[in-house]
Amino acid sequence: MVGAKIRVLVVDDSALMRKMITDQLKSAPGIGVVGTASDGREAVEMVRRLQPTVVTLDIQMPGMDGLRALDAILQVRPTAVIMVSSLTQAGAAITLDALECGAIDYVSKPESGAAASAVLGAELVRKIRFAASADIERIVRNRRRMATRSPRSSAPTSGPSLPKPETANEPPGLINACIAIGISTGGPPALTSLLSALRPPMPPIVVVQHMPAEFTKPFAWRLNACSALSVTEGCDRDPLRCNHVYIAPGGYHMAVRGRKGTARLHVFNGEPVSGHKPSVDVLMKSVAQVFGRSALGVIMTGMGRDGAQGCRDIRTAGGFVLGQDEATSDVYGMNKVAYVEGNVDRQFALHEGARCITQFVEQRFLAAAVSR
Repeated sequence: MVGAKIRVLVVDDSALMRKMITDQLKSAPGIGVVGTASDGREAVEMVRRLQPTVVTLDIQMPGMDGLRALDAILQVRPTAVIMVSSLTQAGAAITLDALECGAIDYVSKPESGAAASAVLGAELVRKIRFAASADIERIVRNRRRMATRSPRSSAPTSGPSLPKPETANEPPGLINACIAIGISTGGPPALTSLLSALRPPMPPIVVVQHMPAEFTKPFAWRLNACSALSVTEGCDRDPLRCNHVYIAPGGYHMAVRGRKGTARLHVFNGEPVSGHKPSVDVLMKSVAQVFGRSALGVIMTGMGRDGAQGCRDIRTAGGFVLGQDEATSDVYGMNKVAYVEGNVDRQFALHEGARCITQFVEQRFLAAAVSR
């Protein structure tokens, strides 16, 4: 086991959870559990001594909790850390903090033994394999740079911390346009960085971030607290409004329906598309159908290829697509596929994303409205 290619340290204060994770990883080829720890202090010492490739780290532990242990581990040596979070509002908030501080990814603790295989087997194994091949030093450096640039809210809040724009003063033309963003692994800190830098006036913005159902509402609250735009979790039949951002709820697809100017959200259940629910492809296809050349697609960091077809749909309808570049992406995956397949018009560095979007809105949407 110790000589396996990917060396994993399992950290959890629950003996049952440690055993569940270890048992699932034992059956995964190329992965070996080199040790287990029951608290943060023990974990830091074992990282120093065993030098694991990947650490699975419990969020809530007595003594040194997961956040403090994460910081201490990263000070010992750059290490890929995957947070193991409870499906609670508090667990979601702390997980988002951990991602900003340098954790590579997270999984939710299974709610039953029956779910253990899917979550701790397939999902965790997939994320461990990615984490083992990632440039951890670059990711941690990017995360910390983003955290210093973006306002941070350590707990979810339903109230905005920045003044929100009055939609009654919308510039003409913006309500007839839409921005669709697709993002996955590395998304929470990247979206925080992007949305905290965007300023009104903006057309409606719809977002798919691959995330569990229990996480999307606290995530929307968190984004709302650091953005000058109004950010909410999308609800079925919500009217699209300028200077508003709608986050697709976890476990449901989100699309837009209707016509320019009066479009509404359509939130619905269904089979996964491109391996995901919500799916970027579903959202972008609907935005292309409703808004045509008045659609702007933005494809960002994430594993897989969800969104590649959606980007094609937007460009085919006459819209424009921006893609996050490799250097500032935690995972150059979804955005790479879209770019390689010829469905990205222009790439951008994350710290330039807000400027690129603002320029496009001014030149394509606002200028066109004035010239009519």
